[in-house]
Amino acid sequence: MIKKVLIANRGEIAVRIIRACRNMGILSVAIYSKEDENSLHTQLADQRVCVGEGPAKDSYLNMDRIISAALNVDADAIHPGFGFLSENSAFVRKCKENGLAFIGPDADVIDQMGNKSQARQTMMDAGVPVVPGTRDPVYDAETGKKMAQEVGYPVIIKASSGGGGKGMRVAGSEEEFEFQFNLAQRESANAFGDDTMYLERYIQNPRHVEIQIMADSKGNVVALGERDCSVQRNHQKLIEESPSPAIDDSIRQKMNEYAVLAAKAVGYTNAGTIEYIVSPEGEFYFMEMNTRIQVEHGVTEMVTGRDLIMEQIRVAMGEPLSFSQEEVKLCGHAIECRINAEVPGLNFMPSPGVVQNVHLPAGNGVRVDTALYAGYRIPAEYDSMIAKVIVHAPDRPAAIRKMLTALDEMVVIGVDTNLDFQFQIIRSKTFGEGKVDTGFVEKFMKLKQPLPDVPEV
Repeated sequence: MIKKVLIANRGEIAVRIIRACRNMGILSVAIYSKEDENSLHTQLADQRVCVGEGPAKDSYLNMDRIISAALNVDADAIHPGFGFLSENSAFVRKCKENGLAFIGPDADVIDQMGNKSQARQTMMDAGVPVVPGTRDPVYDAETGKKMAQEVGYPVIIKASSGGGGKGMRVAGSEEEFEFQFNLAQRESANAFGDDTMYLERYIQNPRHVEIQIMADSKGNVVALGERDCSVQRNHQKLIEESPSPAIDDSIRQKMNEYAVLAAKAVGYTNAGTIEYIVSPEGEFYFMEMNTRIQVEHGVTEMVTGRDLIMEQIRVAMGEPLSFSQEEVKLCGHAIECRINAEVPGLNFMPSPGVVQNVHLPAGNGVRVDTALYAGYRIPAEYDSMIAKVIVHAPDRPAAIRKMLTALDEMVVIGVDTNLDFQFQIIRSKTFGEGKVDTGFVEKFMKLKQPLPDVPEV
């Protein structure tokens, strides 16, 4: 049994996990940096422990301090949330060595799926469709150039240990390959301490669609439908929705089946996400697996009625999944907008500062995951996401209308946010028709105000 969970994270995801623990009668422990001393998660948890100074490397990434904190408060388990140490296999092993349950997959699985080129090989062996590309890792530009000729231009050069768009460059021809490869490799080495690369054929104007899976230690794996995450900037997602307006039931079923096959191929347990890239022709390919709960998990919760955080904790306790594949039904349509403290007009420059006042939207089918409150100071040290507005309605048009209402109602005073920018995207004709791809935001930014595809209100 898990009676006390230490949450190795901050912000809205820490608040989300605390609430799930409360609903299960489990005690929660918040860790915090000195910068986060007055954050909401420290006030809601049953206990709180300071683990260091403001910079993440001295606090939320300091494995030894976090483990010590968990042992000192007699915690049974650690929930990593997303980001920080959530996909760090060394941290998972430290938890196990100290008798702490890690609420997530095993370290070996994280290693296997965290290395992108190795994950590609695993999926190819399992029969899961992958983007045409290299099977073996690439270490130098000369070798990569030869492989790129076999793959066919344009190619995308990716870091094996990459994520969040780092260590990723597109080469449209042999002439520019070496420059782009060296650039991506340097970025990978700086960001991840790993200069191992791999190549894929660059799918132009694709959509990004992912499948949420849950797996227990009894061998049960269930797919909970898809999320369309195509609206993104620099590979960072801005809007997610479920179901995807771009795929039909036949493709949906195949994507779900392959996601389950992928999870079983690596002996996966707990929550995870199989991410696909979908071509304009409807062909889909495995892109990567995220071995953690996703930022956008609330979208899936809204359309399935399942609490994924509570399910994660149950699985970590050795319990079987509380539902079967046959019991998973997608009901209605959900959309999520990530609200960031940033200035879209200045290349999305972060906007830290004190929140003087805040009003959050509410009502039937409206959910806001946030750690904001009036007087809270948004620190400059961490990610700029301050809230997730999620709506649920019977169909996509109704969900769009509800999201417009929610965004219009939300007020954050004291810092700049992307609220207006998100509002303009949601009300655009392109988004309304569901004709977005991963390059949509860049195209959208080039349009001159007033936006030509935005109807007058």
